[in-house]
Amino acid sequence: MDTTYNLNGGFKPTMKRFADLNGPDFFPTPAWATEALIDNENFQGGIWECACGNGAMSEVLKQVSHSTFSSDLYDRGYGEAGIDFLDANIKHDNIVTNPPYNAAEGFVERGLELANRKFALLLRLAFLEGANRQRTIFSKAPPARVWVFSERITFYPAGAEVKGSGTTAYAWFVWDKNAPNSTELKWLKPGYKKNSNASKADLEPELF
Repeated sequence: MDTTYNLNGGFKPTMKRFADLNGPDFFPTPAWATEALIDNENFQGGIWECACGNGAMSEVLKQVSHSTFSSDLYDRGYGEAGIDFLDANIKHDNIVTNPPYNAAEGFVERGLELANRKFALLLRLAFLEGANRQRTIFSKAPPARVWVFSERITFYPAGAEVKGSGTTAYAWFVWDKNAPNSTELKWLKPGYKKNSNASKADLEPELF
């Protein structure tokens, strides 16, 4: 873990994401980040949020799909607990989630097998880098679209005071079974954070 994560009794915004290996901590996705996805992607059919945490993303997804199935490996009081996505065999029309950082590549592999239509992951923009990913993912099954955030997403553990700003660039990676086998790079317009009634601290200007 990041030894500077909790300083002087306070939490800082995450600069890195870590796999939730033991289950006690998780980082809910701000509503505006999910709203940006559903404003720009059309999801037909049901949606499976397979790492739902406390339901932060699921509650937004319900706006576009009344058939939203939520699950998590751990019991966080929302959705169906005890389902390990990496070992699951549940087919679904669409799968949307924010995966544990260290399990992202495994989520891609499994999601491509289980999603009938679209599969969307919220990942660091730097996920585009790497020779191994080029060989194992992008050369074989590139995402149809990569939606780059114009605003920085700040992740906090559940229950922490939301203040400050993150330093990592994120994007939605969308695999679409009905799209050509190529990738479009797109940019999400700014303003989602403000329109979702984010805190004043989260509205501080952010520069890449």
